[in-house]
Amino acid sequence: MDERLLHASSFGAAAIAYDEHRPDYAQAAVRWALRPAPGPRVLDLGAGTGKLTATLDALGAEVVAVEPDPAMLTELRRSLPAVRALPGSAEEIPLPDGSVDAVLAGNAMHWFDMAVAGPEIARVLAPGGILAGLWNVMDDRVEWVAGLARVSGSAAIGPRDTPTSWRAETAHMHLPKNGAAARFRLPEQAEFTHGQRRTADTLVSTLATRAGMLVMPDHERETTLGRIRAYLASRPATTDGEFTLPMLTGVLRVRRL
Repeated sequence: MDERLLHASSFGAAAIAYDEHRPDYAQAAVRWALRPAPGPRVLDLGAGTGKLTATLDALGAEVVAVEPDPAMLTELRRSLPAVRALPGSAEEIPLPDGSVDAVLAGNAMHWFDMAVAGPEIARVLAPGGILAGLWNVMDDRVEWVAGLARVSGSAAIGPRDTPTSWRAETAHMHLPKNGAAARFRLPEQAEFTHGQRRTADTLVSTLATRAGMLVMPDHERETTLGRIRAYLASRPATTDGEFTLPMLTGVLRVRRL
């Protein structure tokens, strides 16, 4: 199994922790991602445990969720029983042609094989439909967050996890490729202020759900988490009680012709 597939398939073992500790998405970011879709039908692709699905549902979208991992899909169905949730993947979407007005992916598009997924996404999108990826990134313009990124290492806070790296990583590489690219306009990026209430312990638990951490040998993971705990205990902003983790929700959006 190559590294991308190894990381992409790592989340099921931590599905309950993922659902408990991963943040939702800024509603302003989701609204921007959907504008101006031709209608309300939205596919949440690579939906995980339903973090983005729940926001879409709250905004009144007619949402269907598609997720390849059985454990993640079980958590999604448990937490959002009224939402239609199907097994499937970006490379094999279980929906008819032209059946959705927007395809959104929350912290998932970087796992897609866009050479295969691009034509599939174009197939299920109605003309004029929107494809958008959303990523929650830590705002390292805040001093203590920048320090956290330095001590955590790339397994916990890696590519796409801070604003500068997110802009560079997502500018072009995750859009439809080859023949499918001709079916889409040029991409747009935008960022929206967001945050998540955490304690030192729950922030450590959040970082422990990152793919790089999940595939680490146990002793390396515990060493890394211990280093993070020690850093958070040393900072006035994070040493005691709840605090807000400063974040941005970044959106990469492209319209189907």
